[in-house]
Formats: sequence, structure tokens, C-alpha cells
Amino acid sequence: MFRRHKSSSSNSEETVELQQERKMNELRASLGPLSGRTLHYCSDACLKRYLEARNWHVDKSKKMLEETLRWRSSFKPEEIRWNEVAVEGETGKVFRADFHDRNGRTVLILRPGMQNTASLDNQMKHLVYLIENAILNLPEGQEQMAWLIDFTGWSITNNVPIKSARDTVNILQNHYPERLAIAFLYNPPRLFEAFWKVVKYFLDSKTFQKVKFVYPKNKDSVELMRSYFDVDNLPLEFGGKATLQYDHEEFSRQMALDDVKSAKVWGLDKPQSNGLSGAEVAPEPES
Repeated sequence: MFRRHKSSSSNSEETVELQQERKMNELRASLGPLSGRTLHYCSDACLKRYLEARNWHVDKSKKMLEETLRWRSSFKPEEIRWNEVAVEGETGKVFRADFHDRNGRTVLILRPGMQNTASLDNQMKHLVYLIENAILNLPEGQEQMAWLIDFTGWSITNNVPIKSARDTVNILQNHYPERLAIAFLYNPPRLFEAFWKVVKYFLDSKTFQKVKFVYPKNKDSVELMRSYFDVDNLPLEFGGKATLQYDHEEFSRQMALDDVKSAKVWGLDKPQSNGLSGAEVAPEPES
């Protein structure tokens, strides 16, 4: 007498999934034949991230992805090894935390006040290495990481140059789309506000929404950060109860082990018979 129908919400969810799958297949087909590291990089999860970053517009996603493939072919982030950037990490200005957020995401801690070098190129290389390392250590099924930025020791004399900030933003949002879940800027000094007024114009709307300022006296901002982190894991420098310790020698040992793991993931532990790296350069866009 009565007919059963699937709920409209179930139907709509199924439709969205089918539409997304179709667009992923369309994007993959538009890239043409892939091999080597490019094939490894362009996983289904990767294609989905680029599509999400461009609101599921296939042509825009393809352009973005091809720009990343050209960048990766030139920068070769998967080939960077810790011994090449270890000097940048001596003060612990950027490092992977030994705890995760409440969702199991890898956490990167950034301390711009601990800057210890002058080469912007090497600083970017160090940051890219740690972004790649954070991704390498993401739990299964997790695609994003969290950033905690501590402004202790930050001043106008040791602040990050605008170019460095712009390059960081460009690399993160254009070549690692949908990899950042949230970034908490903890207790930045008033001088930072002028710096931020410039930096924020480099951010696209999606990245901008992920950047949160936290002030110890602002209850709402503190509660927001604590909704992402267990206070027992959160270091004192971020209003938590844990002790933040960076041991450069111990961290270097961890990174050396991860370099071995990374080489296996990318197939760099095997000799290349033809002398090629296995990375392809994406074709230049047609004029």
C-alpha cells in the first residue's frame, strides 16, 4: 500500500558523490598518460584536493595541478633530505610536534622569533621539507595538518620578510591545496598587525578562513583553539599544560629515519637504470 523511497538527503548525497567521481575522472583524463613520480603524486585523493581548491571546476583544477607538477619537477621536494636543511632547524623555528590535534592531524609548530639564517631560498627549502614530512606522517585517511605559530621572541628586527611570507603562502595554498586544516597564530604582538595587513592580501578566501588569531585574554579564541587540541598536549607557549621541548639531535634522528621511509614511498631507494629521476614536467599551457 505504501511505497518506500530513499530520503532526499540520501539521494542528494549520492548525486554529489557521483558528480565528484565524474569530475575526478574528467580531470585525470585531461592530464593524459602519467608515469613515475607524477603518477604517484596524482592519486585520487590528490585530484580531489585540487578540485576542492577550485570549487570542482575541472579546467581551473587542471591548470593549478599542472603548475604544481612543473614546480615539483623544478623544486623536487621529495628529494630534499634532512642533512641538506638541518642547519635551518637548529633553533627549532619549524618542526613537527610529537602530538596530534583532536582529529589525529599532524601538527607543525612555527616559531618565527627563532629565525637563525639569512637565506630565503634555504628557509623555503626547510619549510617545504617539513610540509612533506608532515604529509608523510599523516595517519591513514587523514589529508590535512594543523599549524601552531608561536610569536615568542618575535620583533620588528627579526620579523619574516614580506617576500618570505608571500612565498610561504604561495607554496602552501597553490602547491599544497587543502592540506591545511587550521593555523593558529598565538598571541601575536601589536607590531604584527601592520605586517598582517600586507600578508593577508596574498591569501585566497579559503586559506584566509583557516587562519585564526588567539589571544590569552580572549576567551572565545582560546576556546576555539582548545576545541582542536587537548590542553594536556598543548604546550605552555600556547596556553596548554605540556612542556615544549625541541631536541635538535633527537629530531634529526627522527628525520633521518623518515628520509628512508620517504625514499621508499617515492621509489627513490631503487637505482634508476636510465639515469632519469622519474619526474615528468607538465606541459606548458597553450597560449
